[in-house]
Amino acid sequence: MPSGLVALALGGFGIGLTEFLIAGLLPQVASSFVVSEAAAGWLISGYALSVAVGAIALTAATARLPRKAVLVGLVALFVVGNLLSAVAPSYPVMLLGRIVAALCHGSFFGIGSLVARSLVAPEKKSRAVAVMFAGLTLANVLGVPFGALVGERWGWRAAFWAVTAIGVLALAGIAALVPDGAGETRSPTVTVTGQSDPAPADGLRAQFRAFRSWQVWLTLTATALSYGGMFGAFSYIAYTFTEVGGFSPTDVAWLLMVYGVGLVVGNLVGGRAADHDRDRALVLALLGLAITLAVFGLLAANATASVVLVFLMGLFGFASVPGMITRVTDFAHGAALAASANVSASNIGNALGAWLGGLAITAGLGYTAPLYVGAGIVLISVIVMAVAARRAKSPAQHAEHCM
Repeated sequence: MPSGLVALALGGFGIGLTEFLIAGLLPQVASSFVVSEAAAGWLISGYALSVAVGAIALTAATARLPRKAVLVGLVALFVVGNLLSAVAPSYPVMLLGRIVAALCHGSFFGIGSLVARSLVAPEKKSRAVAVMFAGLTLANVLGVPFGALVGERWGWRAAFWAVTAIGVLALAGIAALVPDGAGETRSPTVTVTGQSDPAPADGLRAQFRAFRSWQVWLTLTATALSYGGMFGAFSYIAYTFTEVGGFSPTDVAWLLMVYGVGLVVGNLVGGRAADHDRDRALVLALLGLAITLAVFGLLAANATASVVLVFLMGLFGFASVPGMITRVTDFAHGAALAASANVSASNIGNALGAWLGGLAITAGLGYTAPLYVGAGIVLISVIVMAVAARRAKSPAQHAEHCM
């Protein structure tokens, strides 16, 4: 494993911690600044909105800059944002720190995925992306308990100081271990297996030209729908566990860790599968997620089945991520803006899924309803991905991919 990938994974871990740890700290933060729970909730929703905006805006603004330098700058922005949160004298400053830290999120994973794949042979590109995203999936497992534990023992500010320190280590690692010029190759690399890596799109106009491809739009749509289905169900999973499955509120923490372990496993397995037969792996992962959510809805009252199914929900839910990113960047000819748009699409999907799941509960359909709604959304994603895979096999689409 190239050492630069480890540095990228550490950066992903720090950014993931920032996103997830706040959930375990909200009561302390709200009490510290004397704000309502709803106001404190903006530290989560404001972060998500800033991720969607920053992914496009910062990637477009840095289109002509060296990608390693951009990554170093993004992690520096992340450090500044968390430092602001750690020392915030008031709630508005705290919110500003969250927004600043969030702005780097989408661009880091978008540009970082292109740098990660450039560090290995093209036939291992999805696995390289999976290694970088391993930091994010580990943060999903550890983020909430880490925040709750550190916050309880040393106060909520200590958690942000710890994340700031991780950011400094990641910044130093990327600066020292990622090779200069990584991801900057201007001609496609062809391996002995015949696979090729696209030359990165140069300049903002070339970045936007990538969106002329139907394959890019189909992949972004499949990404948004798959995330929407999974996180629409996940947003209300605590209610499903306690109100349907009969678990106690104290059980929810370890159940969420089971889900997080599924994310880690799915990410790594999905990366390897995508390098073997990407479109087939994506269709099967999405189909597996749709079936898992539907079966979960049927068996949610069974405690043993719930544990197994929440693991599978994480596994299938993240198994498509490495392949989706390499697919969208392949058809975008290496455009970083398309990779970052994939992150924005996932966040838009998260918001859509959570909204639809909430509507189902409000309509009186019960706490298993988000699982069925999620299954339906993901099933549409399966259809979109199947159409994209079929179109990719046509001579016209093959020519577009090889241009």
